[in-house]
Amino acid sequence: MAGPVAPQAAFDYRGKVVLVTGGTKGVGAGIARSFLAAGAHVVVCGRNAPESLPAGGDAVAEFIPADVRAAESLDALFAAIRERHGRLDVLINNAGGAPFALADKASPRFHEGIIRLNLIAPLNVAQQANALMQDGEGGTIVFIGSISALRASPGTAAYGAAKAGVLSLAKSLAVEWAPKVRVVAISPGLVHTEQSHLHYGDDAGIAAVAATIPAGRLASPEDIGNACLFIASPLASYAGGSNLLLDGGGERPAFLAATAAHN
Repeated sequence: MAGPVAPQAAFDYRGKVVLVTGGTKGVGAGIARSFLAAGAHVVVCGRNAPESLPAGGDAVAEFIPADVRAAESLDALFAAIRERHGRLDVLINNAGGAPFALADKASPRFHEGIIRLNLIAPLNVAQQANALMQDGEGGTIVFIGSISALRASPGTAAYGAAKAGVLSLAKSLAVEWAPKVRVVAISPGLVHTEQSHLHYGDDAGIAAVAATIPAGRLASPEDIGNACLFIASPLASYAGGSNLLLDGGGERPAFLAATAAHN
């Protein structure tokens, strides 16, 4: 049995290849920066090349175009990783998202598209990554979930349902693919990205939302990236099928505000 791993060694990702889907912006870019700063060779993918790529330390991420919803595109992505690097140590299954749409107003096609992007696509990506890892030295697959999977998600109901499916998926795959490939999930709460205004309004709206969180702020993309560094490291080697919740302490119960208003 291997002995304990020193923390400084656990976060040294030099020589490791890390794939971050949707890693060109938002949370994905923050995760990519964290792994780059830890010495990893980071591959990011997206449908379109960004104006600039995530950078950390002295390194810049490698971009490979891919649409995670298309099987042929995934085949090409993983073929390129295999050809260029011959290995994959960590997959951060991050690509996803959903615009605001009330469930009774959105079309069936809209709902199907959201579930395809946030549940079916991550499964297909994980399947490809597992095949590459099983052929090599093994690895870790991290699904990026969401607080929306664990509470009501009005306005993004299909997204919340898909993310709940992701958590179930992580548990099942952790059993099927162990011990060579470890599968876990991280579920962020509210994160401050370049698109926060689309959900919370202007700076005043974002500040008002942040005030409802016990930590007093929204998470940063780097908060999620740092958690990924830990969960993918040897320090978390006994975590399988688990879900790390990052929500700044959660949400204050509504009854507390109602009680205060009447006292």
